[in-house]
Amino acid sequence: MTEFEEIYSQYFEDVYKYTLSLCRNASLADEITQEVFFKALKNIDKFKGKCKMRVWLCQIAKNTYFSLCQKNKYIIDKPYEEKESEYIEGKLINKETAWEIHKRLHFLGEPYKEVFSLRVFGELSFLQISELFGKTESWARVTFHRAKLKIKEDLE
Repeated sequence: MTEFEEIYSQYFEDVYKYTLSLCRNASLADEITQEVFFKALKNIDKFKGKCKMRVWLCQIAKNTYFSLCQKNKYIIDKPYEEKESEYIEGKLINKETAWEIHKRLHFLGEPYKEVFSLRVFGELSFLQISELFGKTESWARVTFHRAKLKIKEDLE
């Protein structure tokens, strides 16, 4: 197995989940993830190791997704079937409540919107989220908690 094949097999799932958290569309996430690894293969010589490989790949994914949105002048907003992880995420079982949460999330400011999406839809750990933002794990936990509170307040 080549070095790049090892990178692909090690990080594919993380990049896919991250991309899925951004676009909430499984087939689009798959296409973007494939594009990410294509771009990474072409530019692997530019990776200097100043950040973790996962962070570099997810940054490519984020840029690819936002470039696609910019090019198409819209943001893909098709929710996919989410998995429960915490009590507020459990409310997603009810489709009407899920729609309300997605609407609140759409207007939530950054970094709350992205941290919440990464945690809930991308199923990333707080450690992985903190690495993406270059912050501490505590920062990721607090930001996620604040995002949940803002959404909960809006729902009430």
